[in-house]
Amino acid sequence: MIANNYEKILDQIAKAAITAGRDPAEVRLVVVTKGHSVEAVKKAVGAGARFFGENYLEEAIPKIESLSGVSDIEWHMVGHIQSRKARTVCQYFHRVESLDGIKLATRLNRFASELKKKIPVLLECNVSGETSKYGFPAWDEKRWSELLPEFEMIVDFPALKVCGLMTMPPYFSNVEDVRPYFQRLVRLRDYLSGEITTFDLKELSMGMSNDFEIAIQEGATIVRIGTAIMGKRNS
Repeated sequence: MIANNYEKILDQIAKAAITAGRDPAEVRLVVVTKGHSVEAVKKAVGAGARFFGENYLEEAIPKIESLSGVSDIEWHMVGHIQSRKARTVCQYFHRVESLDGIKLATRLNRFASELKKKIPVLLECNVSGETSKYGFPAWDEKRWSELLPEFEMIVDFPALKVCGLMTMPPYFSNVEDVRPYFQRLVRLRDYLSGEITTFDLKELSMGMSNDFEIAIQEGATIVRIGTAIMGKRNS
C-alpha cells in the first residue's frame, strides 16, 4: 500500500506542476511519518522515499537510528520544537522546517556551532492568525516590517542557513479556500527578499495530503505528505 501510494502521489505532484507550467523536479516530497512504525518507514524507503518529516523528537530518534545505515536519507523536523530540545534536534536532523522564534534560533545556532554543523532552516510563519498554530506572526501584511529585525538577526547566525519559509494553513472542507494562505506566504517571501538582501528564500514548504496540489500551483517547492502515503496514523 505504501509503495503504491508513494508512486500515486509522485504522479499527482508531477501533474500539478506541469499544469502550473512548472518543472516537477522543482518540488520535493517529504514523507511525514509521525505516528508510524519503523517498519512502515522502511517500506517507504523501499518505495524510493528519501526525505522524511517528523513532528516529535522522542518518536523520531528510534526511526532515525534504525535507518542510520541508509546514507542518502534526509530527516526534516517539521513540528514545534521546545527550546530545551534544540541540541538533540541539531544532533539528529538534517533540516529544521519549523523555526518559529528568535529564542529557538539562538539555541539552534549555539548547538549547531558546538557540533560544527551548519543547519538549513525554514522560518515557520503563521499566515492565518490561528492561535492553535505556531510561527512568526505574519497574517497582517501591514505589519510585516515588524518581522524584519528578528529575521535580520537570524540570517546572520553563522551556524544556520535560512533557505525558505514554511506554513500550515487552516483546514477547509472546500480545499480551494486554502489558496489565499499559500498566496500570502509567497507575497511574504517576495517582501522579505526585497527587504533583506542576504536572504536566499528559495524554498516554500506548504501543502499537505489534502491541499498539496494547490500548494504546488502557488509555488511550493516542498510538500509534506503523511496520510496520503503512509495511511492513517496509529492511535
